[in-house]
Amino acid sequence: MSDRIVLSQMVFRGRHGVLETEREQAQPFEVDVELHLSLREAGIADDLTRTVDYRDVFELCRTVVEGPSHLLLEAVAEVIASELLARFEVEEVVVRVRKPEVALPGELGYAGVEIRRRL
Repeated sequence: MSDRIVLSQMVFRGRHGVLETEREQAQPFEVDVELHLSLREAGIADDLTRTVDYRDVFELCRTVVEGPSHLLLEAVAEVIASELLARFEVEEVVVRVRKPEVALPGELGYAGVEIRRRL
């Protein structure tokens, strides 16, 4: 499927990380989501009910990131992907989660993961 809906650079504050200090204080997490589905009917009919409302996708991502803590970015991405596949009629999702404030002894733009899941 070549059609997709993209939400890029969403930023939420969450408490995820292996270190206890990372779970005590909220920090920023950046999320990108790609939803693969046919957009033909929605485009022809100009009808929101024939596609996925990205407001709902945004809120789902917010709920996961701002919700219960996870040790790994992989777990955060997996929960988002699983929820997207369960809730919306999509064939495939790509989820990227980035952590720009990584607790390392040097400079780093971000640490992140990218996963791709299909039904």
